[in-house]
Amino acid sequence: MKVIKCDYSNGFGVQCEDAVRAAAEDIKAGKLIVYPTETVYGIGADIYNEAAVKNLYLVKNRPFDMPLSVAVSDISMLEKVAVLNENAQKLVKAFMPGPLTIIVQKQPSVPDIVTSSSQKVGIRIPDNRFALELIKHTGPIITTSANLHSHPDAISVEAAIEDFGDAVDTYIDSGACNLGKPSTIVWLMDDQVEIIRQGAISEKQIMEVLEC
Repeated sequence: MKVIKCDYSNGFGVQCEDAVRAAAEDIKAGKLIVYPTETVYGIGADIYNEAAVKNLYLVKNRPFDMPLSVAVSDISMLEKVAVLNENAQKLVKAFMPGPLTIIVQKQPSVPDIVTSSSQKVGIRIPDNRFALELIKHTGPIITTSANLHSHPDAISVEAAIEDFGDAVDTYIDSGACNLGKPSTIVWLMDDQVEIIRQGAISEKQIMEVLEC
């Protein structure tokens, strides 16, 4: 287990670039990492490495019938993982990067273990410099809160270490998360819209964009 400091409050310097490279190497090697986002700390793995994703479920003590969400760095990468309908396109334009997860049709390349065999996938673009730089190096990664199942979300790396210890290879410490609350999750199917979890973005904000 290693903890790597990455303070980008005054710019994304050599320290953080080194942290990105170290975390990316672990992801590509099938290891687990804990990384910062604007909401809470996440635990990540390569979505296409099914052994790594399985290990993530086990480390979190998360039931395999609870799908995992995916983080991407931009719209181009998002469209390789998910199929966007009109409502999804509106929400992506309005709120991403940002604290929003949309659940939409997945692309066939996304392994079933990520989505618990569902044909839909939760996806977001985090509004966090480290997370975005990491994903540019690795491709899509799992984004789920860095805590044991049913434990409080980790808004500091210390909380994640307390839950996972040596079960995670690398922890990126960038201090407390900006928002300290999870993303809002919106389920979209055809013209249907459902707020699955109220988070940093309000239902009112969502409905105003969708003109519901």
